[in-house]
Amino acid sequence: MNVPLTLDRPWLRFDLGGPHRVLSWALNRPGFVTAEAISWREVRNADLTQDLDVLDWLTGQLALRGTPDDVCFLTSRDIRAVTEHTTTAGTATARAVATVGLSNAEHIGTRLDRSGRDWGTINVAVQTDQALAEPALIEMLAIAAQARTVAVMQVGHQLPTGLATGTGTDCIAVAAREGAAPFAGMHTDLGEAVGRAVHTAVLEGAQTWMQTVRRPEVC
Repeated sequence: MNVPLTLDRPWLRFDLGGPHRVLSWALNRPGFVTAEAISWREVRNADLTQDLDVLDWLTGQLALRGTPDDVCFLTSRDIRAVTEHTTTAGTATARAVATVGLSNAEHIGTRLDRSGRDWGTINVAVQTDQALAEPALIEMLAIAAQARTVAVMQVGHQLPTGLATGTGTDCIAVAAREGAAPFAGMHTDLGEAVGRAVHTAVLEGAQTWMQTVRRPEVC
């Protein structure tokens, strides 16, 4: 879990140090998959034209890079603004890596017209040193999502529809070695470690965005 991040703009790569079970809704490898790394690809709206098959393009980009099996996020957030945090609670350690942009932020249960805007998005990857069964990965994903939402709300980004709770294109990936541990809830060491690691990384990233990138919302 101590492998340094590789930042080679427009790419960011989080090496997991070996095969892990990864759960996400990433475009290229959604659901439960086995992967050795999670990558980010920075893009601009101009890169993703209306007639472009984005999945085919991304698959080709990963193949050219020699990392075809990576789970990969897409974001227009400057990936040099990446944040990371590692937390240990009891017997469990979690490492969270995040890029945080709120340019297409939403308040849950509502939608704004985001056409023509950059897709800043929030992408979070979380790795634990615990070996988990698939139900625990699902619970770990839920904990990470809760931590992300709390962090976003704490920066107080006010929209015409209410307080920002996330963005329309957020994605989270959780990773662990395959094992038998069945739980990762808030009453467990793992749930505490994951929650604190994600909350800290996302809060730092959101605060940076608010201070350096934020644009006024049209009410």
